[in-house]
Amino acid sequence: MQADSFLALADPARAAGPAALGPQHTEALILNLDASLRVYGRAQFFKWTQGLLQSLVRHELLVCALRGADARSMRADSFGTVPQASAFGELFVRDAVAAPALLGEWRERGYQPLACAARPGEALCGGEFARELQRVGATELIAHGTCNADGQAGSFFVFCCRPGAAGALERYLVQLALPALHAAWQRAQSDGPAATGVRAPGAEAALTPREQEVLRWIAIGKSNFEVGAILSISPLTVKNHVQKILRKLNVVNRTQAVGKALEARIIVP
Repeated sequence: MQADSFLALADPARAAGPAALGPQHTEALILNLDASLRVYGRAQFFKWTQGLLQSLVRHELLVCALRGADARSMRADSFGTVPQASAFGELFVRDAVAAPALLGEWRERGYQPLACAARPGEALCGGEFARELQRVGATELIAHGTCNADGQAGSFFVFCCRPGAAGALERYLVQLALPALHAAWQRAQSDGPAATGVRAPGAEAALTPREQEVLRWIAIGKSNFEVGAILSISPLTVKNHVQKILRKLNVVNRTQAVGKALEARIIVP
């Protein structure tokens, strides 16, 4: 293993624990845990991971793997908005380096989330998978999974992020979200008929086109001043729109409004 492969290999609980979570992180975590309970199919899994889950761990691509009937085999899928995102899952398990090396390092380090860089020639992720990640600019990885009683991975997830987005806090958030992620991914395999991902009753109709437009800009982190400049309206007008959005969605702040709107598909990432 090359020492410079890792961005930070300390136990994330030591590097970033509960004290590091601010109100926004805590709120985003609760919203995501709640939303995960309503994932029962692949389409819903995609909407959750590429929508609301982005407020918790920003990523360009998520590779999800499950152990097959043969304990030595895994099957994987991938979700993201990068070009040819669906091909990365198969590439991950086909790559001679990525899956075996990441899984082995994860086990060696006591089943803790690990971070590494995807670069050609790296010990953990330096093959074809790494080259394709470089192509889409998602070269920082957070890898974590669940293990069975025999110590083998039951599921394994690789968050592929842009440089600078895979720090100690993000690894800790992945660790907190893992049980919900694992359960949702398992349920998604059956594409069950449960009524999930349904829009909040009347929510979209309640918001005007202008309010939906304001909310979309808020969702990507724009301030009232910035939204006003983009839409050629005053910051005060934006503030009035935000207050109406909060009342109509029955939430108390902007983060809750974005979370509810993403879950109900009023806005899309």
